Formats: sequence, structure tokens, C-alpha cells
Amino acid sequence: MFDFDLIQDTSKKIHMKQLAVQTCINMIGRTISQSEFYVKKDKKIVKDDMYYCLNVRPNPNMSASHFWQTVIHKLIYENECLIIQSDTEDLLIVDSFTRVEYALVDDSFKDVTIKDFTYSRTFQMSDVIYLEYSNKKLTTLFDGLYADFGELFGRIIEFQKRKGQIRGLVHVDTTYEKDEKTQRRLQAYIDKIYKAFTDKAVAFVPQQKGFKLEELKNTTQAQNVDEVNKVADGFLNQVAKALGIPISLLHGDMADVEKHNRNYMTFCIDPFLKKIKDELNAKLIDKKDYLAGKKMETKRVSNINLFDVATAVDKLIASGAFNGDEIRDELGYDSSGDPIHSKYFITKNYQESSEALKGGESE
Repeated sequence: MFDFDLIQDTSKKIHMKQLAVQTCINMIGRTISQSEFYVKKDKKIVKDDMYYCLNVRPNPNMSASHFWQTVIHKLIYENECLIIQSDTEDLLIVDSFTRVEYALVDDSFKDVTIKDFTYSRTFQMSDVIYLEYSNKKLTTLFDGLYADFGELFGRIIEFQKRKGQIRGLVHVDTTYEKDEKTQRRLQAYIDKIYKAFTDKAVAFVPQQKGFKLEELKNTTQAQNVDEVNKVADGFLNQVAKALGIPISLLHGDMADVEKHNRNYMTFCIDPFLKKIKDELNAKLIDKKDYLAGKKMETKRVSNINLFDVATAVDKLIASGAFNGDEIRDELGYDSSGDPIHSKYFITKNYQESSEALKGGESE
């Protein structure tokens, strides 16, 4: 991933773009890397080799968290990510490939390269895990935004430098020679003096006949970095909006943090997990098994405090709307296996409306 705008005069602050993009992508990657991927059959989690591969060690060189962070980074920044399964059943993230698209049959992938190794064979779409983020690369949007914000950012930096610049004059008597050798000696002497002023707390300069230093007072206001920060934050906010990250959550605002976190998980993280889950179901689970109830599920990181929802849980069970296993499933926990959690309960104060209209007791 090259940034050719390094050679442009109006914008050389490439770190602003990299900081904004990496901040947003890393935030999404860290969140999804905490998720759990598992196969569920007959309402029970199947913990087999696939479970270990997806949640512990996808391949010998990557942990599961590093693996999924890399997948999300490639998926967002490059708009696509290809994962293949090696002969040893390890999941490997492809660095580069060539996709050949067809209308009625599976697409194929050629020139599949992982680090310094290139496969000679061709992979079919049904044999790989292929994730695609959107129809248009976000990098195109980021580059377009940076063309505007970067130019403004560079000009503000230069303006702030000029505001805080220390200027001086050197008065030289006309008795000095104008040849190149004398000019070099004079420049070397001036550089030595100002280096002493810059590096030392106390500096003395011997006065010489025909040579005088004069520093001009800077009457402009002190350098202000607020404008610089505003431009950098503006670019960061645009990138966050494109990825669905609440701006307040990104900047660490504490007001309504629970609401922003819920929106972040719903509109940003859940679509990524849904995309991954659908692809894993299509490629790792047979159609017959899927229709029989076997399917891939994801459990994202939860910020639910059980003590905060205890009253609501009690009410849902007491009304007979849900049983214990269904509540545990919604909270992200496995079935307890206890038969009592598969039953429905209604508290005694519930009764049919026809019974409530009768009133009183009868002998």
C-alpha cells in the first residue's frame, strides 16, 4: 500500500491519514478479535477441531486474535480478503491473488501468494473463504478526503511555523570580499553562532568589526495548535462515519457512552460478523446439515452486566414468555443442560382476562 501523495508540495503530512485510518480499523479489528466462532447443533456448541482453529490457532504462525485482526484490516483497507485452507487444514490469509469471474459457475482464484510462496494450482470459490466489504474501495474515499484535508492541514502547519519563527538580520560591512570562499566562511561562522543560541542555555558571541547580529522581535501571537487538531479530527471523523463508528465513542466522550456503544455494536460490528458468519456457513457447513439445524454462530463481546438485567430476566421468565435456556442463549451462555431450564413458568398473579372480570370467590 503506497502513498504517492508524499511527493506533493501542498500535503506532506501523511501521518494524519495513516493515524485516522489505522485508528478506526484497529478499533474494529480489536472488537471482532474478541468474538467467538462456533458450530451449534441441537442447541449445543460443538467443540471440535474447527472450533479450536477459529478461536485459538488458525495456523502455526498466528493466534486467533491476530488472525481476525488481520482479516478485518485487509477486508476494510483492500475491500476484500481471501482465506484458504492448506493441506494440513490450517487457515491462511492470502496476500495477493488474481480472481477470474464467471456468470454461471464458481469464480476461480489464480496466482494465490502467501508471503514468498505462490500456489501453482487454481482455487475455486467453493473451496475458499472469500470476504468482500463493499462494491467500492474505501481507500478511494480516504484518498479523496485526504486530498482536501491534507492540503488544508499542510497549509496550516506552514502558517503556524511562520507565526512562531525566530527571524534575525546579519549586518556585514562592505569591506568583506564577495568571492565564494569568503561567503562560505561567513555562512559557517553564522551557522556556528546560531547553533550555540539553539543548543545552549547561555551563549556568548565575540563581536567583530564589520559584523553585527540583530534579532527581530516576533510580534505575532504564540503558536496555536488548535487549528491543526481541528483539521486532524475532521479527517478522523469522516473516516469514522464511513465505517459506522460513533464519533463520540471514538473520542472517548463519557456522555451516553452506553448508547454510543450499543450503536457501535449494532451498526458497525454486527454487519462484519454477519458477513463472516454467512461465508463460514456457506463454505464450512453442508446445505443438508444446515437445514437440519447445524450452523455456524458468532458470539461477540458483550458489555451486559448480569446484575443490571436481573430484574428484566426475572420478569421474562415469570411471564412465561421465555424459558431459562432461551434467556441464557440471549445473554451469550450455553445451555445448562438442566431440564428445569427448558420449562416455562408463570407467576400466580397472572390470569386470563375472563377470570379477572368475574371478581370475588365462589363456593
